Amino acid sequence: MSALVLAVPLGVVVGITLGALGGGGSILTVPALVYLLGLDARAATTGSLVIVGITTLIGMLPHLRAGRVRLGQGVVFGLLGVGGAFLGSLLSTTVPQDVLLVAFAGLMLVVAGVMTRRRRTSARRQAAGQGEVEARTTPMLSLRPFRCDCRAVGVLLLTATAVGLLTGFFGVGGGFAVVPALVLAMRLPMPVAVGTSLVVITINSASALVSRLGQDVTLDWGLIGAFTAASVAGSLIGARITSRVSPARLNLAFTVLLVIVALYTAAGSVPQLF
Repeated sequence: MSALVLAVPLGVVVGITLGALGGGGSILTVPALVYLLGLDARAATTGSLVIVGITTLIGMLPHLRAGRVRLGQGVVFGLLGVGGAFLGSLLSTTVPQDVLLVAFAGLMLVVAGVMTRRRRTSARRQAAGQGEVEARTTPMLSLRPFRCDCRAVGVLLLTATAVGLLTGFFGVGGGFAVVPALVLAMRLPMPVAVGTSLVVITINSASALVSRLGQDVTLDWGLIGAFTAASVAGSLIGARITSRVSPARLNLAFTVLLVIVALYTAAGSVPQLF
């Protein structure tokens, strides 16, 4: 019962970070499920797919109504990552729990680095008086006449596969990689990239979850359901916070939190390897 009560505030916190920051917010779900709610690593990564998938699906709706979602492009990106999601899910069954958690700690530090770089790049662009990345006006690939922006196509394929792999292996949404890819490869404005990334995360989470259906994993559906409901509510709160707090400050606060959680995860898992 205590775990069920604790799941509600934890879900709200995860939802707020997801709603306020877009990509990267869902990465806190697995550590919360493992270290605060007592799930093992495989149950946590599987449960995280349920939580993240439903939260992003519902969280996408306000962005869709506001015109910040390119549904077709998001679906294409998500479908390109389905193969990676299935492969990641299969690989996760071959890795010992402590190794999985150590790798997850490393992933969190990588995300913290990506978030820091994104914040500094944004600050440099603002200081230089530059606006958003110029939107793409021509398709990356066309047949008549034949035209190929092969660099952009390559970035898109590699990123979509990598994001799918991360989603399947770790049970995270991978939005921290999706958003930059949508900006760089598809040249979407940042607000549109954040909204469209939720489509991608939903598809990747669903495909990774389907690939785990045959695995021997037992989930506490009452706990997962309470966490998911709280996360959905938190995502709506987070969306409002975005309009009131500087994105740079949100980014910095989240980066610091990621580093702390990563170090805590590593401290609890690395000694178990020896």
